[in-house]
Amino acid sequence: MEQPSLPTEVILTHPKRTLGKVELDWTPQPGSYFDLDGQTYTVLERRHRYQLKSGRYHLHKMAVYVQTAQRPDEKSFIQGRWVIGDASCTYNARSELVRCAVKPEGPCEGCRHFEKVSAIDEC
Repeated sequence: MEQPSLPTEVILTHPKRTLGKVELDWTPQPGSYFDLDGQTYTVLERRHRYQLKSGRYHLHKMAVYVQTAQRPDEKSFIQGRWVIGDASCTYNARSELVRCAVKPEGPCEGCRHFEKVSAIDEC
């Protein structure tokens, strides 16, 4: 079954302002990236707006809170999701939004703090 498009308001978090309204045929998850008017954004938060019709609430529209970003070159697939950077490093945050505590801007390749996760600590 094809998912219907949903009116979505895109809101920049800092400085807080509306970037516009778009019709999305997919559900953006926090940490996912998308392009709007030639700029790449990462989704920080998603909120649903419901409308009462005939005594029932129906999903009416969505709001996504975003920040400008660059798509990461390094990604790892761990526990069923994509994370930024090399997840085999001890310092990797295993997050869709933050690479690591030591060198959050990256890249992981050539980082002097890189430490391979031991088999006991591996997720």
